Amino acid sequence: MHKNFKGIEKTVYGRGSFSQLGDILAPKRTENNQYFVFIVDQYFKGKDLENRIPAEAKDLVYFIDVDVHEPTTEQIDTLRDEILAKQGLPSGVVGIGGGSVMDIAKALSLMLTNEGSSTLYQGLNLVKVPGVYHVGVPTISGTGAEVSMTAVLTGPVKKLGLKCEWTVFNQVVLDPELIATVPTDWWFYTGMDTYIHCIESENGHFNNAYSHAYAEQAMKLCRDIYLGENAGQTPENDDKLMVASLMGGLSLTYSEVGVCHALSYGLSKILGTRHCYANCLIMNHLEDYYPEGVAEFKQMVKRFNVTLPQGLAKEWDDETITKMAHVSYNLPHMWLHAIGENWQEVITIDVLKDLFKRL
Repeated sequence: MHKNFKGIEKTVYGRGSFSQLGDILAPKRTENNQYFVFIVDQYFKGKDLENRIPAEAKDLVYFIDVDVHEPTTEQIDTLRDEILAKQGLPSGVVGIGGGSVMDIAKALSLMLTNEGSSTLYQGLNLVKVPGVYHVGVPTISGTGAEVSMTAVLTGPVKKLGLKCEWTVFNQVVLDPELIATVPTDWWFYTGMDTYIHCIESENGHFNNAYSHAYAEQAMKLCRDIYLGENAGQTPENDDKLMVASLMGGLSLTYSEVGVCHALSYGLSKILGTRHCYANCLIMNHLEDYYPEGVAEFKQMVKRFNVTLPQGLAKEWDDETITKMAHVSYNLPHMWLHAIGENWQEVITIDVLKDLFKRL
């Protein structure tokens, strides 16, 4: 079965393009109850960007602290119910922030028009009705959430995305000026998420000429940014990283992620570890799955003097490790890509426990 996925309808790219957001939203303000919901990273509260948000009188602006936890089904359900009770169905939702804010905006858009808990829609093509118009404005690059057809949520049972063609943003605004304030460590971790997306997309059974073309260019950009002669957090490299993030997301959309992301979901679900950081912790120990990718990843870690802690598993009891292993095991689409049709003969709970113990 070949994938037939929906892409972003409109994209504006370039420094200063955030200033166009008000004009972009204007034609949509006549829809539904004629107001917008803005989901904004708490980081920007009280900063210059807050004053630049084109919110009008009826609009609702929510500043979300994504450092507390990654997006949850309960969070989305509560937010949806509050918004509908206040002002009814909005014209649309705008997410301004990193990957977690992107996922909240995408999930909220869908849940504003679909009944029941978002836990009912965790999986592929379970959403019944298209969501409201939604716009993504990334202020950190690497997760690919701005282009993906998945809104990843952690629920009471599993960490899994609301995945369908209606999840994809109707519009994205890619303004590299917005990522200039990202702390260096998170600029590194999120950039590595892009790099890991491409390594996993390339090294698996679903890789193809289409996904390869995006991965090849995204990895070239990552090498320039993190290993090149002018490596570092510069305006030129921020431009490149924003494009690499988009291309990495497109690559995995038409291929799939693999071992690192499957394990990362287990780590995040059980311990609450932030996704991009969890990927880095895990990628550091996957030489037997991605030897060339891990070797280059370690060069990047060394180049930026990033310290990834060792011996974490010594603090975890067997019950915790087993729970993480079960979360990771229940992602068959990732294992099918990474290992193949016989993945259940190769990947067992004990194998996964041993992988977590490497940390």
